[in-house]
Amino acid sequence: MKVVIIEDEWLTADDLKQTIRQADASIEITATLKSVSEGLSYFSSNPAPDLIFSDIQLGDGLSFEILGHLNVPVIFCTAYDEYALNAFKANGIDYILKPFTTASVVAALQKYKHLTQVKQDEITRQYESIRQLFSATKAAKASSLLIHYKDTILPVKIADIALFQLDHEIVYLLTFDQITYYPGKSLEELEAIVGDDFFRVNRQFLVNRKAIVNASSLFSRKLSLSVSVPVKESITISKEKAPLFLKWLSGASL
Repeated sequence: MKVVIIEDEWLTADDLKQTIRQADASIEITATLKSVSEGLSYFSSNPAPDLIFSDIQLGDGLSFEILGHLNVPVIFCTAYDEYALNAFKANGIDYILKPFTTASVVAALQKYKHLTQVKQDEITRQYESIRQLFSATKAAKASSLLIHYKDTILPVKIADIALFQLDHEIVYLLTFDQITYYPGKSLEELEAIVGDDFFRVNRQFLVNRKAIVNASSLFSRKLSLSVSVPVKESITISKEKAPLFLKWLSGASL
């Protein structure tokens, strides 16, 4: 069986690749794609696989832009809450929850192996249902994060958070008042919670629009970001992600 992975976080993609191989050593992973543009280019000149494992939100758009052109079963990789996960399952496309486990991948593969044939119009309907769910989920964001601190639970308003940073595999948040908390969630999970006022600029940073002072161009066509709170290292945005970031920064709909 040939499998393609669509995932823009290389550590997550590598973890998924290893987990799939542990689940079934006979699977051949023919490609790992990290963006909509790369996916469209790849499938324009390569045959479709038997199965795709795909994240939903990529750096330059949604994976539906790739998947809508293919007649291929898809297992979505998601960090959505239980309500959204149940809706995914009701739409007939399986999912695995980040972080992956061998058991969750095995279960998803077993479901796939029970499939006989999926018609293109059914796949298209499923993608559209999930696209609508994704839009509705983004529109109904929480206003606060609940932070477990010692023996208490603190509500921290999302609007008061300047940025989230991954540092040595631990995620922390920094408020505009320069208070640090540890939310106990991955950046992928937080990205699905905090809404459109935040942008995942790179693997390490998820930044509030209000925290951005300016963005400057580098020689490599990357961007360097200045923020209103102190950070220990420079924040850069890749040349691939820069156009999407600038569109978001201008307030345009992504």
